[in-house]
Amino acid sequence: MRKWLPLVAICTGTFMLLIDVTIVNVALPEMATDLGTSFSQLQWVVDVYALALAALVLGAGSLADLFGRKRLYLIGLVLFALASLASGLAPDAGFLIAARGLQGVGGAVMFATTIALINTSYEGRDRGTAFGIWGAVVGASAALGPILGGALTELSWRWIFFVNLPVCVLAVLLTVSAVQEARQPRAPRPDLPGIALFTLGAGGVVFGLVRASADGWGRPEAWGPIAGGLVVLAVWVAVELRSPAPMLDVRLFRSRSFSGIMLGALLLNGAAFAELIYTSLWLQSIGGLSPLQAGCVFIPLSALSFGVAALAGRVLQTRPPRFVLGGGLLLIGAGGLLLALVDGDSTWRVLVAGLAVLGAGVGMANPTLASAALASVPRERSGMASGAVNTARQLGFALGVAVLGSVFTARAAAVLSDGGAVDPSGTASALTAGQAGQIIGSAPVQSRGALADLLAAAYAGGLRDVFLVCGAAGIVGGLAVVALVRAPAPSAGHQAAQRPVRAEAEPVAG
Repeated sequence: MRKWLPLVAICTGTFMLLIDVTIVNVALPEMATDLGTSFSQLQWVVDVYALALAALVLGAGSLADLFGRKRLYLIGLVLFALASLASGLAPDAGFLIAARGLQGVGGAVMFATTIALINTSYEGRDRGTAFGIWGAVVGASAALGPILGGALTELSWRWIFFVNLPVCVLAVLLTVSAVQEARQPRAPRPDLPGIALFTLGAGGVVFGLVRASADGWGRPEAWGPIAGGLVVLAVWVAVELRSPAPMLDVRLFRSRSFSGIMLGALLLNGAAFAELIYTSLWLQSIGGLSPLQAGCVFIPLSALSFGVAALAGRVLQTRPPRFVLGGGLLLIGAGGLLLALVDGDSTWRVLVAGLAVLGAGVGMANPTLASAALASVPRERSGMASGAVNTARQLGFALGVAVLGSVFTARAAAVLSDGGAVDPSGTASALTAGQAGQIIGSAPVQSRGALADLLAAAYAGGLRDVFLVCGAAGIVGGLAVVALVRAPAPSAGHQAAQRPVRAEAEPVAG
């Protein structure tokens, strides 16, 4: 039994850092009320964490190779715990956003070391079992976030962060006692220019998209950062092409299979999870559900995601990834289209079928992503490919939340304008900040019924467009993967990709 303690330590940290991507969704209305946040601030509470994960996970992997994976994992755990404590104690939105960003840095350091730690902790059949369990944890964590978040928010939204503290202590104790240190001999120095440029470029694009959803696309505050971010990303590509040890070898994108898998990873998290922030706000501010009730609405997504992932790990891992990953994305798209049946008179029940199909698609696609990426690149690039998948996942989520904000506010404002609202754009922004109750309460008593109906119709209109965009993204992603990916079955490629990693990993004392 002791031989599985390293896996318990690794999976504990992995579950905690990934569940924090979505655990805040159900707590957003409580945060908005308690801290007086705007819609763009709520978006940043969600997005800054995912953006930090996406920007830093590849660079953190280089640091782990150089200085020791166990050491970096422990540093990430401690940083994550301190940032969680700061998030739970946040007195205002700005402080919370900064703490969440620091939490994302700690999460990136942890996430970058997990695969390498499993590689050096297990061999043969045990390694396959360990990766299977770790994959199930990865698949379940994001889906379970809203449910756990809803339960904890019944106490206080601050408990979604405080709960990380005892988990971090447990993970630190297990890591110190059970995980062996390992580093890569002759590991290159981290690509600091590449890390800085990618972080600045991706952050600029996301910042501009968030501003666009709040202020509209005609303002330079929106399109200026997007244009600047794209220019910086172009410079990043040029720097990476010339770097002897890049954080990401962009030449890998010459492979149709690798490009297709990265596109699939980007669209998977964007289409499957980015809309949950808007769904949670609708369930509570319009549907009148408590945080726990709203979290329980997502049980079909969580159950199907976990169940199908377990089946996919056994049955589908030997199938061509173009069909497994592509089919999962098509199911995600179909789930989005089913969710788009929502209207102004709908209750939470209208979401059940769509969430179930969405969960089945996530469970089908998720277990294949990492192994398919490994199978699509040369063996010496296996670690880079794994990090690139994680980057694409989190970047897709961050971009998805930001893009869907513009989609939502545009449609909600149009419905409000047609209904004669005095300030359609301002009211739409207030809706997305979970303030429907305050808007209705401030209106004259005789007009509250009609106003409640208008707000419900506006929110449903925005939510329907959000679901349609997610459905289209899933379908486009699925078709693109089927057309582009020609990698071999993941099982063979994955095994081949692991051999040089084991050879390069040198256990050391510690």
